[in-house]
Amino acid sequence: MDNQYNYYNPNENTNYQSQNQNGAGQFHGQDPQGGPQKKPGKKTPKWIKAACLGLVFGLVAGASFQAVNVVGDRIFGSGEKSSGSLKQTETSGDAKLTTASGSTVSSDIADISEKAMPSIVSITNMSVEEVQNFFGGIQEQQSESVGSGIIIGQNDSELLIATNNHVVEGNDTLTVTFIDEESVEANVKGTDAAQDLAVVAVNLKDIKDSTMDQIAVATMGDSDKLKVGEPAIAIGNALGYGQSVTTGIISAKDRTMEGHEGNLLQTDAAINPGNSGGALLNANGEVIGINTAKVAADSVEGMGYAIPISDASDTINQLMNQETRTKVSAEEQGYIGIRSQADVSTDLAEMYNMPTGVYVSEVVDGGAAQKAGIEKGSIITAINGTSVNSMSALQEQLQYYRVGDKVTLTVAVPGRGGEYESSDVEVTLGKSFE
Repeated sequence: MDNQYNYYNPNENTNYQSQNQNGAGQFHGQDPQGGPQKKPGKKTPKWIKAACLGLVFGLVAGASFQAVNVVGDRIFGSGEKSSGSLKQTETSGDAKLTTASGSTVSSDIADISEKAMPSIVSITNMSVEEVQNFFGGIQEQQSESVGSGIIIGQNDSELLIATNNHVVEGNDTLTVTFIDEESVEANVKGTDAAQDLAVVAVNLKDIKDSTMDQIAVATMGDSDKLKVGEPAIAIGNALGYGQSVTTGIISAKDRTMEGHEGNLLQTDAAINPGNSGGALLNANGEVIGINTAKVAADSVEGMGYAIPISDASDTINQLMNQETRTKVSAEEQGYIGIRSQADVSTDLAEMYNMPTGVYVSEVVDGGAAQKAGIEKGSIITAINGTSVNSMSALQEQLQYYRVGDKVTLTVAVPGRGGEYESSDVEVTLGKSFE
């Protein structure tokens, strides 16, 4: 029997149904070869569900955390370090991930967890969503959700934290809570929806000295060298109750999941809502993965997934060095001038030999896209180098740009042989036509 996955997007309260690599792909929405299709209603199979677990609604992130290397001058100098020599993160110029070498394996999970705790943070996402009230009207409602993050370095003015894109997407405000339960506001530095990665930044001047004495930069491991059966330790803000630790093994490597670009590590270490963005550690206490999802079903137990850190490192380094952004007001926001009734999902991309991204079903007359030469049937795959795999991901990026700002869109169009060819198109954003 073909396995089916039903993904839950906590920001949209919408179930998306697709099949994994062993089954025939399904696509609901706009067919690039035809017109829009309505999503057929289907009951969720009871025997299996898959959920992205970064966010837990209605929970306030409480924190009781502990510590390992100290940030700033204290990160790399004094303070108790994880077993092994840690290369210093550059604090001027470009930011870089920390790396480790020569570690000695410890089987003491309590010791490993104690040393890793200070590099893990809680992230609270406050957003506003439209909901239908009792009388059938639409009203705005504030929503709070929580996830986890990993302190990965700093630059001259910011502390940098890696997490999942789905932990920070749709936010109005982000709050990071450290080991000592001190909370500070954070901003998005960069996101990659296709790989479900994000980096957020906290101004160093906003962090108390007492907090700086306790927090730490995580030590990165090498997920390429992992073997199935090795120990794995997951740390994160499960259910928003504060940091907790679960243990298990690496169950498998090179797993795939609908909606995620790239391979994943599978582990039986318990990963629960709120763990997303937290660390999966090896027996040395090094980060080998970023926890992102699990399979949740009555008939399934112990199937959690993490993004391998070696696969994510290049993207994280790129996101770390982007300009920290703040959202613009709705009145000032720039628009591309397209309409899309469908996203090109992974299954659809494989079926029709198309790139994943935003399918342009209509180009608005007089809009920015038309002026830039973008045509109906094109697929937008990135904006300013940041990949987008859905209209919501593209809209998320556009919240940081004003009318008149110039952005570079990566656009794929079908060639003569049916193969899609990509090129970069500069677009000057315009006003909304809605």
